Amino acid sequence: MNQQTILPQNFSPPTGQNSPGGKLEFSDKSFSSWRKYIYDICGIYFQDSKKYLLESRLQKRIMYLNLESFDQYLDFIRYNANGAAEKKYLFEVITINETFFFRNQPQLDALVSSVLPEVIADKIKLGRNKVRIWSAASSSGEEAYSVAMSIVDLIKPKYPSFEFEIVGTDINQTMVDTAKKGIYKDYSIRNSPAYYLKKYFKQTPNGYEIDSELKKMVSFRVMNLFDDLSMKAMINFDVIYCANVLIYFDLSSKTKVISNLYNSLSKGGYLFIGYSETLHGVSKSFKLISYPKTIGYKKE
Repeated sequence: MNQQTILPQNFSPPTGQNSPGGKLEFSDKSFSSWRKYIYDICGIYFQDSKKYLLESRLQKRIMYLNLESFDQYLDFIRYNANGAAEKKYLFEVITINETFFFRNQPQLDALVSSVLPEVIADKIKLGRNKVRIWSAASSSGEEAYSVAMSIVDLIKPKYPSFEFEIVGTDINQTMVDTAKKGIYKDYSIRNSPAYYLKKYFKQTPNGYEIDSELKKMVSFRVMNLFDDLSMKAMINFDVIYCANVLIYFDLSSKTKVISNLYNSLSKGGYLFIGYSETLHGVSKSFKLISYPKTIGYKKE
């Protein structure tokens, strides 16, 4: 659906940013403005080496809106009546969504063999019977559903009286919508054991659909990890997964996000991050815990 451009009064679109061939040129000044804006709203920092990547991604949206320049698109988001809604598409443009089921099996193994038995034992001592798990960068939901399958298969039979709440969040609305539908293509299920495919998926003309009972275990919503107000509502989680997010942040953003995640965990809760990520130099608040082929971080 086309959107009407409504710019502030006395606004004059900048000139000289269109090349003769019609391709927009991303000036150093425009890149700096966009980099600061993106950093301010979500903490993602585009290095100088990523200038042309950002240029190519923004350009598609600019063409769709029939705008004339990168600066005009930035003003559109800032001042247009539809600017807030346009952020949804901006987040789609600037984020990368690479995931599949059972992507990090060693972390799932650690969850079911060590982390959850410990968490549940502590809950029993306190007379509680609910465990809360948060997939904080869930993309299209594969991680959250992988956790749910592992729990139903390996934990629930041992602790039938326990309730498990799993929340998946992502900054990308389209990915959240996909997660809620729970229908996936071959790429997403390529690493899934045949046993789980048979038990928890139904093959349909549109792809592999997650079992309806499993869907009830997981809720999904849009969440910006850089938004302090939204993060204040995310509390009392026993386990948080936040994989492959820190790699897009600078040290300041990493420190802020990890501090927020720390506050979101219950005492004794666990944080798992990506293979290539570390909290070294970012936070001293967690205790590093080693597991076979992976590590976790514990809030003490």
